Amino acid sequence: MAKVCWPYFDPEYENFSSRINPPRVSMDNDSCHDCTLIKIDSVNKPGILLEVVQILTDLDFIITKAYISSDGGWFMDVFHVTDQQGKKITDNKIIDFIEKALGPKGRQNSESVKNWAGKRVGVHSIGDHTAIELIGRDRPGLLSEISAVLASLQFNVIAAEVWTHNRRIACVLYVNDATKKSMDDDSKRLSIIEEQLNHILRGCENDEKVARTSFSMGFTFTHMDRRLHQMLFADRDYESAGLTTTNVDCPPSFRPNIKIERIEEKGYSVVSVRCKDRAKLMFDIVCTLTDMEYVVFHASISSEGPYASQEYFIRHVDGCTLDTEGEKERVTKCIEAAIQRRVSEGVSLELCAKDRVGLLSEVTRILRENGLTVSRAGVSTIGEKGLNVFYVRDAYGNPVDTNIIEALRKEIGQSVMVNVKKVPANTKAPETSRGWARVSFFFGNLLERFLT
Repeated sequence: MAKVCWPYFDPEYENFSSRINPPRVSMDNDSCHDCTLIKIDSVNKPGILLEVVQILTDLDFIITKAYISSDGGWFMDVFHVTDQQGKKITDNKIIDFIEKALGPKGRQNSESVKNWAGKRVGVHSIGDHTAIELIGRDRPGLLSEISAVLASLQFNVIAAEVWTHNRRIACVLYVNDATKKSMDDDSKRLSIIEEQLNHILRGCENDEKVARTSFSMGFTFTHMDRRLHQMLFADRDYESAGLTTTNVDCPPSFRPNIKIERIEEKGYSVVSVRCKDRAKLMFDIVCTLTDMEYVVFHASISSEGPYASQEYFIRHVDGCTLDTEGEKERVTKCIEAAIQRRVSEGVSLELCAKDRVGLLSEVTRILRENGLTVSRAGVSTIGEKGLNVFYVRDAYGNPVDTNIIEALRKEIGQSVMVNVKKVPANTKAPETSRGWARVSFFFGNLLERFLT
């Protein structure tokens, strides 16, 4: 196995070098007629590519092209981006935020730039909370059962993200205790919740490894998409990623073409990905490579009509390339799983209602009673309003009948605004909403309609 030295990053030297050579960020709206160029020059450090891509993704930017070079001690990137309407980035507030977040001011005072328009990048600032992470075997109605347990104990779901892939479900939920009881009572109640949730997740299975539940309390938020990737990766959902004929979570048309080759003279492994383009595709791939402890030295990203082509020149953190067929197969499966986790076809239901304890339980119960399963979901709370989006299909993975949709509208009632959208086979536009993303254009309009 070829081995190439990967430089050691001394934290003190990194801070000193950043002060001597602060990051430079420029926003160029003149060079291209149809997009904005974001150019970043910075001292290189581990994880910097994921950090940059995560910020751009959380702002709902569409990355149409990107050129990455971070070999040696310097990090130089160019991103071609548009907003979700396909237009250039011209809002001065957004431009100022990007320059602060990615530039020297962001490195000097990270807390001040993590807040923009009342939100953090990728997370909400919503005060005290309990974070609940769940992973287990997926089945119809499971999300409804989980939310019913929380509602019965007076825990309000203020934000959540739910992914399903290869018959596994991963959830990150942030809840508040509506009873305002003491910390001692909270500990007892959390023990009850943990016991009940584990019982639900295990179902008829007796194996303790089938399901896991974890809790944390405080003000710190993880990036939800990143955490879901980590949870499913640790759960080894990728081990059946190639079985697309039985994987109802992802249609066969979305199966990516992934090739891994080795460049002998440069000491790189080259990962080439070609698949249907969609929002957050680059983030999902870079996130997975980072979690697998691979370093991206160079990359080229482009879109050709409905398809995306991405090429990554990588080495493992120990300097080794992918030389064995087993290593290549594992990386291929993990990238394929990362791409497919976010894929949804069929129907999305977008709901806006006055937030209350049990809202999520009520909505998911109605979906279950109408024979619908949730393949992915996002829950947000903005002020006093709960904003939810559900990607649904019938129990057999088929498209939802229009009669069922109309029945849902009537049953949910007038107190909840409902918007039904057909999810196209491929799209570069971001999802309408997710747990920690900023409110999308649609939800802004929906909220306005709800209040008037």
